[in-house]
Amino acid sequence: MASATTSTTLSLLKTTASTTSSSASRSSASLIRLPSTRRHLKSSPLIHSLGFSSAASGDSLLSLHVSSKVRSFKGKGSRGVVSMAKKSVGDLTAADLKGKKVFVRADLNVPLDDSQNITDDTRIRAAIPTIKHLIQNGAKVILSSHLGRPKGVTPKFSLAPLVPRLSELLGIQVVKADDCIGPEVEKLVAALPEGGVLLLENVRFYKEEEKNEPEFAKKLASLADLFVNDAFGTAHRAHASTEGVTKFLKPSVAGFLLQKELDYLVGAVSSPKRPFAAIVGGSKVSSKIGVIESLLEKCDILLLGGGMIFTFYKAQGLSVGSSLVEEDKLELATSLLAKAKAKGVSLLLPTDVIVPASAIPDGWMGLDIGPDSVKTFNEALDTTQTIIWNGPMGVFEFDKFAVGTEAIAKKLAELSGKGVTTIIGGGDSVAAVEKVGVADVMSHISTGGGASLELLEGKELPGVIALDEAVPVAV
Repeated sequence: MASATTSTTLSLLKTTASTTSSSASRSSASLIRLPSTRRHLKSSPLIHSLGFSSAASGDSLLSLHVSSKVRSFKGKGSRGVVSMAKKSVGDLTAADLKGKKVFVRADLNVPLDDSQNITDDTRIRAAIPTIKHLIQNGAKVILSSHLGRPKGVTPKFSLAPLVPRLSELLGIQVVKADDCIGPEVEKLVAALPEGGVLLLENVRFYKEEEKNEPEFAKKLASLADLFVNDAFGTAHRAHASTEGVTKFLKPSVAGFLLQKELDYLVGAVSSPKRPFAAIVGGSKVSSKIGVIESLLEKCDILLLGGGMIFTFYKAQGLSVGSSLVEEDKLELATSLLAKAKAKGVSLLLPTDVIVPASAIPDGWMGLDIGPDSVKTFNEALDTTQTIIWNGPMGVFEFDKFAVGTEAIAKKLAELSGKGVTTIIGGGDSVAAVEKVGVADVMSHISTGGGASLELLEGKELPGVIALDEAVPVAV
């Protein structure tokens, strides 16, 4: 760990604006000029180093309820897992499933283009193992999901465009209902054969879904004999189809995808192979406070990137120009750095920036980590055995500022090939590894941005807590 965090003293050149120098780990961030019109991007800046110190922080426990036992589950990709102590669909026998109507909450919230074509079927493919396991065991699958954020019945958010792809992946014709409750749905359920799949219409067409109204949950539950929650992406919300139905359906168990998410995001983070590194990016410190604090209770190395770094810069008295700074979080940034040092966790921040002067001048904004940062971060990551990544290193939506984020994605892919456990914790990080084309080689790609974030913060997920407790077994 020490070899990965050796700091080099760098000093700032004197400018008209006062700046501060301190010890630093070598890294960088690239900048653009934001003219008053905000319509043009200025390039060709010079490289200069900002002084900064290597430190780390963390103050709260990763309060996850992790099973002390190692369990195993059956199905695709079955293996021993350390998980939240919840019963899995793999724990159910053929006798438990044959002829039973199973209400499956999946997360099929896939992006569609203007012609209603699926542009990314990742979430559909992720739901397939659980559905296949159920139909192969003679269950009658009643599949529920949301799509988008509809206000009442909204045709463009219908799940109808998903039917062809679902049918193709499952190898059977999926039946589509025009509603998710009511007499017509009940008739379709009654006609469903063993091994058949009925896709209900968007559950969020009813406002009662997100309000978790008991009567609506009861209507959904009345369609089935038991419940399988495989929608990790919505597990952090107590909705009728994720939490409410568990009050009326027993057993209520986790699907394979949900189980895998818990395996990696709880198990691997709570008991990682060391050294364990966490990479946290994003625009604001405020959105990642809980993650930073929780991960620093567990990790050996923390790498920070994205717009949040400038709040840390300013907290140390450095000139940050027009870069994003949360003024009300400066004291927090200072305390995090101090606590990090006390805990002995090595925190690396990008510290030399590409600018036309010796410090970030007014009117310029840092938008990516640069080549020195990539080099330093890569050297640190080379020492690790487990890595979790949540949040981009810059504004990677623009190719000019995607270099740092894409470099991290490629490095994690390289390390994954060498046996390092690599976990991509949802959201923009997933988009980045998919953009680079290395998603398939990562150990785990989380399907839930908000859910993975809350799980990493140590929060309990209502959609998980509501499931039946598992009975630990020896493996």
